[in-house]
This record gives sequence, structure tokens and C-alpha cells, in this order.
Amino acid sequence: MSVATVQPPAPDVAAVIAPLRAAFDSGVTRDLAWRQDQLAALERMMVENEAAIAEALKADLGKPFGEASTAEIDFVRKEAAHARKHLRGWSRPQRTPTPIAIQPGKSFIEAAPYGVTLIIGAWNYPFQLVLAPLVGAIAAGNCAVIKPSELAVRSSALLQQLVERYLDPRAFAVVPGDADVSTALLAQPFDLIFYTGGERVGRVVMAAAAKHLTPVVLELGGQNPCIVDETADLAVAARRIVWGRFLNAGQVCVAPDHVYVAASVEARLLEELKRAVTAMFGRDPKQSPDFGRIINRRHAERLQALLADGRAVTGGQADIDACYVAPTILTDVAADAPVMAEEIFGPILPVLPYQTLDAPLAAINARSPALALYAFTRDTATAERIIASTRSGSATINDTVVFMANPNLPFGGVGASGMGAYHGRYSFETFSHKRAVLKRGFALDASIRYPPFNKAKLALLRRMA
Repeated sequence: MSVATVQPPAPDVAAVIAPLRAAFDSGVTRDLAWRQDQLAALERMMVENEAAIAEALKADLGKPFGEASTAEIDFVRKEAAHARKHLRGWSRPQRTPTPIAIQPGKSFIEAAPYGVTLIIGAWNYPFQLVLAPLVGAIAAGNCAVIKPSELAVRSSALLQQLVERYLDPRAFAVVPGDADVSTALLAQPFDLIFYTGGERVGRVVMAAAAKHLTPVVLELGGQNPCIVDETADLAVAARRIVWGRFLNAGQVCVAPDHVYVAASVEARLLEELKRAVTAMFGRDPKQSPDFGRIINRRHAERLQALLADGRAVTGGQADIDACYVAPTILTDVAADAPVMAEEIFGPILPVLPYQTLDAPLAAINARSPALALYAFTRDTATAERIIASTRSGSATINDTVVFMANPNLPFGGVGASGMGAYHGRYSFETFSHKRAVLKRGFALDASIRYPPFNKAKLALLRRMA
């Protein structure tokens, strides 16, 4: 839901970054106690401002409190708590063997911070998608510039206020603004860039980073397929698909975008999907307190156009002025229809029948790898075949989206759906450079390594190498 506002004056991004660079160079962020304090402050920030955060999310997206509390507030709080609990172990240098040729010596792999990082977030989860990466940046000992989406106006403004109030201003800064501000930020020589958003802008981010040889993490998207075979529990599958598809009014990068269903059970699945929509959102989802709104009018109009790509068995309505698109199940959808060609990012779910499993597998593999893949089946061999025959950032059997709640699993894409991963320990590793450290003394300085060489010395060196 769009909210009119006056954009603040464009900041001097170089002036914002300079003190962060000085803070990093001072070594303050490397201190383990400082990092733990910042993570604890982030936890307090989410707990103490729950009502304000939920209100901002309601204003921007019509986001229900249940979704705001679990997928934004609690998600970030738990990520920060998990990192704080495990930080000492994650930070411990990893001992690794030392070859005899360079003995005596001790070899380690050190998790070193990159430096000053840039985190660019998306509007669909305006707190989670900048603060969850920030957990990794803090845990690894980095400074960070946070660029929230200008489309989530209230959330971005609140985010800036809270970060400035709770976190160390020497190390962290929020820079609001439009695409021009993002362009100005991308022109700066950051040490790592973490971007969440669409593929088109992801390419822009990567091109800008290449000018400074800056490493990037890209969390993108695409069409996430779901397969339902004839052995699946159709009622359970329908509930889990409907929940995952229509969460946040479908504006979820890991939501199932379309369903391939065995033709023999298509009619039954459609009935179960319709039943699940009614059970969760009532006969008029527009009045449901548990169904959100589209971020703005432009996106609502885009989604309204996609409704024409099939026959709605439930839903199909749109109120553009209210940024509302009903939870919609489509059938009779052509494989090359626009609703199948782009990331939907809204509450529309095409359902396509198949005769043999070869058909959906071929269709999936004809596309760029998805960020998430889902399959519902009681047959273990079928599940293993689907996983082994496809590429995707993640694969979930007999559920949707919930893998995101496991901090022990990496979250990230492959190919056009992104590169790099985070959540839990993987956030720490993403924001850490694996630094090789070798420590030696002055004893046993064997002359065999130094010129001049003869055949005997070379032969011995080659045996030792």
C-alpha cells in the first residue's frame, strides 16, 4: 500500500561511509564483546518496538500482525539470539594440518571481517531482509551501510530511527532514498555488497561491484515450481501450498509460483485449494484481517493483468485503489503465458496438469534454476528423483516456505536466482573472509630450501613438497 511522503534530501554517501571506515580501521568491531553487545541491542530493538514495527508494516503492506510478528520481528530476534549464542565458537580459528616441508609451524583459518559492507533490502519484508543480513555483518565484525527500500515508506523511516537509537553509530548507518541514492552508494568502494531484490537490478549491482572488484551476495528470485503427485495427501498439500503462496499477499520470494499436479488428481486438488483459501481467509478475503495488500498501485495493476492468463476457480478480483488482489487459483493456463514467465510476486497461483513426471521435470529444467522448489509425494523414490533431476537454491518435500525457519540451513539461490547464502552460521561465513594464517618460529631453518641447488637438494625438496 503506497503512502505519500516527501523524499529526504539525498545524503552525501561518501561522508556517511568515511566514519564507518575509520571505525573499522580502529578495530572496535573486531572485539567479540562489542559484537555480542550489538547483537543483544538488535534483539532489544525488535522486542521493545514490536507495536511500532507492526504498525509500520500494516501501513506499508497491510501486513497482518501474525505475519509481522513471526516473519519480521521474531525472525530477526531469533537470528540475532542464535548468532550471539554461537558467536564465540564460530569465531574460533580453525586449526588445519601443516605439511612436513614447512614444519615446525602451526596453520589456521581465521574468520576475518571484510570491512565496510553495503546491505540493500527489499520492500516485501522491509525489516527482515536488511536486519537478518545485518546479523551476519555484526557477528563477523563488519561495519554496514543499510539501504532500505523506498517503497516501504513507513518501515524504512522507522528502521532508520531504530538503528540510530539502538546500534553503535560509529559502525552502522541507514541511508534512505530512491534509485539515485542506490546508484550513488554503488559507486563507492565497499568491501562486500549484499543485495536482495529482482534479477534486473541484481545485474546492475553486480556490474557496479565489478568496477571495484567488490564481492557480492545476490538474493534474487524467479518462478518457484511445486509438484503434487497422485500419492500426496491432497488436503494437507493444499493447506501448505495456500499458506505459502498467499503469505504476505503472495509477495514472498520463496513462495510457490505455480503447481504441476498429476492429471488424475487435478480436480480433487483444485477443490482442496479452494477449501483451504476459504478456511484461511473467509468467503471475502478482502475483509480478512489475515490477508495483506499489494505494496502499491503499479504492482496491483501488473497483477490484475496477469489474472487474464487463465480461468479463476477462486478469486480473480482486484481493487486497484485499495491495492487489493484476491487470492486466486488459475487453471487453463498456457505454459508460455506471462503469468508463467515472470516472478508473480502476488496472490496468484496457476495450476497445470501433467500426465507423467517427465513433463514437469522438463519444464523446470528448461528455466533458470529456481530459488525454491517444492514437491508433495508419499513416494520416497519420486522425491529423490525430483531433487536429483533439478537445480534450485533449496528443495522442500511436503511443505512450502518453512525451511526458512531453520537457522541451520543456508538460504540462497543458484544461477539467475542468486549467489551466496545466509541465515544462522551461513550469515557469519558470508560476511567473513577465510584468512590463511601460518605461524612459525626461527628454529630449524633448513638450508635445503635456499639456492644454490643441485640434483640432490632438488630431489629431496620434491620428495618433501
